[in-house]
Amino acid sequence: MKQKILLIICITYSLTLFAQKSNGIYGDSNWMNNWTNFRPATAEYPETNEVLPDIIDKDTKLVSTKTYLLNNRVYVTNNATLTIEPGTVIRGGVGDIDYCGTLIVTQGSKLIAEGTEKAPIVFTSEKAATVRKPGNWGGIIILGNAPVNKIDKDNKHVLTDFNLDTSKATYGGDKPEDNSGSLKYVRIEFGGKKINGSKEINALILAGVGKKTTLSHIQVSYSNGDAYQISGGEVAMNNVISFRNDDDDFDFSEGTQATLNNSIAIRHPFSSGSGNSRCFEIDSYDKPENADMTKKLTNVKASNITFLNIEENNQDLVREAIYLKENTNLSFTNSLVSGFAPFLLLGEKITLSPENFSKIELKNITLNRCKENLVSEEQSFNGKLKYWPDPATMFDITNTFIADLFGSIDLKNNPDFRKKENAILVNNR
Repeated sequence: MKQKILLIICITYSLTLFAQKSNGIYGDSNWMNNWTNFRPATAEYPETNEVLPDIIDKDTKLVSTKTYLLNNRVYVTNNATLTIEPGTVIRGGVGDIDYCGTLIVTQGSKLIAEGTEKAPIVFTSEKAATVRKPGNWGGIIILGNAPVNKIDKDNKHVLTDFNLDTSKATYGGDKPEDNSGSLKYVRIEFGGKKINGSKEINALILAGVGKKTTLSHIQVSYSNGDAYQISGGEVAMNNVISFRNDDDDFDFSEGTQATLNNSIAIRHPFSSGSGNSRCFEIDSYDKPENADMTKKLTNVKASNITFLNIEENNQDLVREAIYLKENTNLSFTNSLVSGFAPFLLLGEKITLSPENFSKIELKNITLNRCKENLVSEEQSFNGKLKYWPDPATMFDITNTFIADLFGSIDLKNNPDFRKKENAILVNNR
């Protein structure tokens, strides 16, 4: 096991009011009210009364007066648009041992799933409240025509890991402005079906999705895999939630150009997988030989983000908040990270040099109750921290109980994870 070299930055301040910096999620009102559910295991949903067909090849609308069963791989094809009314419930299951309920929106087709604050659209388990659990069904896969840096075969990229029809599971192209539709006020619960020991369908997969696709007010809860897997494309997301998911909250790869704003990942040690589960995992490729290095490498711009380990007494079971691999770019600003050890892990191939540090912007970040701050897998550190910018411009390092930090952490009654305006930040000394 490679030795991890700790880059521990100690900053000493006097007591500071939270209102001095706009860190973490924000809003004049609590934007999580009404449409979210932090206790989906106990929610009562209507019984299904219509089964979705395997192929949707013409414009189709799902209505809120029905409850739909997603019990197989359902493909939206032929440039069709699938529209889902506010308040509609789609319940996913497993049709047989090989195929689970998964909605695949193919290239050129669209998904218009626009709920409202009082009538969200819900994708959830077909199981009863007493027995539903992560991995009861697959997830939603959206395939677009925006660029990816993965080397293609026969001029197309194919999702090959999920038992999909490879003639329909293509993604990527030369249209960064591509539009695959809209997801607003949508909940995705208990997805993430395991395919084998190392592969699972993640709750929401965005592959080659373009920037005109609308993605806001989405909550992914209790996935048995990643909450959001973003493979290539140019994606903008805001006001999205990842709650108690097994694997990564956000997994960026294949040259994605991603903007994430005003969003939150809430982890719990008893939900996190025993493997490499992080809030952000960021890479540009699985292997350099599989990437077209003339195309864009992954670039993630994240602002007003909250990363929270909700169980303060089990911090050692939660891994680093961010894992950053070589040849990637990250801007992480105006954010709040609480209860991780460490905050950020640099991959072993990121040599600690001015060139690599210039790809990473960390600014105006509160690190609360994090055991370490910056950690490198590279063994030849030798004091090169001097190349890093002034730590005082990046971090406030604090030790405040989360009940004193947020408006409310009561998951049963409309929690409010905006930072308290009058909360006092207790700084480490």
